[in-house]
Amino acid sequence: MGADTRFSPAAWNPDNARALPLSRETEEGVVTGIADNRAPAPAETPHIEPGRALALVDFSPPSVGVGERLIRMAYRMGVPGAMLSGPMGKKARTRLLATVNNTLPGSRAAGTAIRAGHFLVHGAKTPIAQVDFAGAARVTPPLEKVVHSFSWLTDLEACAAREQAAPVAERVLMAWLQANPKPPTKPGKGPAWSVGNTGARLANWLAHAPLILSGEKALRIRTLAHIAATARWLDRHVTNAEDGLAEVAGWVGIVAAGLLLPDGRPRRLYGEAGLIKALGELMGDDGGVLSRSPLAQMEAIALLVRLRGCYHATRRDAPPAVERVVELLVPPLLALTHGDGGLGSWQGGWAVDGADVEALIQASGVRTRPLRDVRQWGYQRVSAHKSILQFDTAPPPMPAQARFGCASTLAFEFSHGMHRIVVNCGGAASGGGLVPVRLEQGLRATAAHSTLTLDDANSTAVLINGMIGSGVTEVAVDRKTLPQETGSNATRLEASHNGYATRYGLTHQRILLLRDDGSELRGEDLLLPAGKKGKRGKVGFAVRFHLGPEVDVNLTADGKGAGLSLPDGSYWQFRSATDEGEMTVEDSLWVDGQGRPQATQQIVVQGMVSRGGGTFGWIIKKMN
Repeated sequence: MGADTRFSPAAWNPDNARALPLSRETEEGVVTGIADNRAPAPAETPHIEPGRALALVDFSPPSVGVGERLIRMAYRMGVPGAMLSGPMGKKARTRLLATVNNTLPGSRAAGTAIRAGHFLVHGAKTPIAQVDFAGAARVTPPLEKVVHSFSWLTDLEACAAREQAAPVAERVLMAWLQANPKPPTKPGKGPAWSVGNTGARLANWLAHAPLILSGEKALRIRTLAHIAATARWLDRHVTNAEDGLAEVAGWVGIVAAGLLLPDGRPRRLYGEAGLIKALGELMGDDGGVLSRSPLAQMEAIALLVRLRGCYHATRRDAPPAVERVVELLVPPLLALTHGDGGLGSWQGGWAVDGADVEALIQASGVRTRPLRDVRQWGYQRVSAHKSILQFDTAPPPMPAQARFGCASTLAFEFSHGMHRIVVNCGGAASGGGLVPVRLEQGLRATAAHSTLTLDDANSTAVLINGMIGSGVTEVAVDRKTLPQETGSNATRLEASHNGYATRYGLTHQRILLLRDDGSELRGEDLLLPAGKKGKRGKVGFAVRFHLGPEVDVNLTADGKGAGLSLPDGSYWQFRSATDEGEMTVEDSLWVDGQGRPQATQQIVVQGMVSRGGGTFGWIIKKMN
């Protein structure tokens, strides 16, 4: 079943691409075989080998003595921590052993809204009194996560002193405990008891204990009992997590409880071993998470920074492997920042504000540069004077890792200084705030990204619940530095994918050439026969360039170009170098740094092309 993926602010239906055969052969510069989740051997040529075959970070559990290994094994087998820690197995009174110093940034606006009686999520306000904390009446996924992970505690702490914030936190906590008096028998019994939300909730409760344990004694005793019960529940169910990042959140909660609750040493030893293993399965060797999502990258950093705070509260250092993972996670995230410091819009994410990214990096304590060549994560970055180019040169994430998987292969974003010129729509993960839920699948479609589509179909099938189907399985990439006639250099990126090969017999190849002074980006989109002989007939094509929110666009009289005016007074020109098809300016949508939709425009070059192939050249150039 096909789909109309031309972008408009309305709901779309995704296409169901037919299954493609999995190849086990590897050519130079090509990654194939999605079943093998390991990185290929380093090539001696300049070709880059990214793609679906992401390597797993191989970390071992923290080195411990024989006695501690026996304790870890006994706890894993179900021996209570009190029997392994205290004399004669006497259980200690439940209390917190230390107070955590929170260094993670919160949203003052969201915290102020909570004090006023509302949850503020991506611009949408929901009265706290109307939230069903039991989860019987399902709410939108973003609100669901905020409510049940208790991430709102960080926002509340950011907007007011403890004396003012604690009564508000306790009222919301009391309502939540009333709706969730005890853990269920197994995970998945409503959003409150997914492993990801439960692990994050436990870590947030422990990190923000002064906000929820400063009031009446009865509530304090009840909350501490629930904290202990939640930790025991996670001990049993953490490996049943919904995905890799959720499992990491579960292990973080377990380790935090092992650090801050009495008789916690066995739990900590057990949790550290599980956490290190889960982190190794979450990310590739270059530090990019397997979901390829910058939002997931930020969440992983935040979880580990919070856990580090728990270690420091108990005057311990986090295991070296945990510190190493934080160091690995930061450079790939920075690779997706533009000149304004905000993120590019990839894999369900939106243009997260630069201030939020900077605050998280500061909390991480990692000082580093953006990773230019994130080979396994699959994003190429070129920084040329004031211009930044981001290029998606990998298949979408595999279904097991996808949260809001997008068919964005060979899409690009381009910015100059503080202004974004070409963007992707982004924001699928914010659906349910001001972005309507019905747009979520459309925002994941190929047409919502600045790349080429054939027959209004996705290059990879976009399925429900954030899943990705069949489509792109191979991406070939080549990166070179070329001398120019002017004496300067230019960076040339060339990549191709096979997402349309089975359906239309065509391979999409894109070549991008960015001058080192950042003033000119040349592009060429080629459709090449996938077999020895091209198919007959024609197929519709569209090459889309979604424009940044501050770009003022006007078509030229000949219909082959457009003037692009930026707020800083600079003027750019877009020109199409192909005689095939027509160029139009259409409405589009861009999700801003707070997850809110903004009306924008897009340049579309579209028409019919022979199934024997075609070439579409274009240029974006700064005019003096």
